[in-house]
Amino acid sequence: MIVGIGIDLVDIPRFEQTLARTPRLRERLFSPSEQLLKPRSLAARYAAKEALIKALGGSDGVHWTEIEITPEASGRPWFTLTGSTAEVVAARGITTLHLSMSHDAGLATAYVVAEAAGAPGADTAHEEEEEA
Repeated sequence: MIVGIGIDLVDIPRFEQTLARTPRLRERLFSPSEQLLKPRSLAARYAAKEALIKALGGSDGVHWTEIEITPEASGRPWFTLTGSTAEVVAARGITTLHLSMSHDAGLATAYVVAEAAGAPGADTAHEEEEEA
C-alpha cells in the first residue's frame, strides 16, 4: 500500500552557486562519500532527500546525513538510511522506498514512493465479500 509520495526539482546552476557561497553545506547535507560527487549529482541527491521528506510527510526525526543515496550494481539509486531517520521510516511502517532521479538541461529531479504492508484486516474484508 502506498503511504506517501514525494517529488522535488532543483535548478543545478543555482544549487552550484549555493554550494560555492556556503562550502559547509556539503557537510550538512551529504554523507562523506556523496560529498565527492559532481554538483549535478549532488543536486539530484538533494532532490531525492527532499522528495523522501515529502513522502514521509515531514522532517521530524530526519537528518540529511543519515540519508545516503547509493547505487545498486545495476546503477539503480537506492536509499541507505541510518540513525533516527531509519527509525522514523520503520516507525511509520514503511517497508519499501522507491526512488527515481534524473538530471538534464540544468535541472535535477527525484521522485519517491513510500510503501507499507497492507492495512491490517484489509485481506479479511476481501475474504468476507467472497464468502457472501
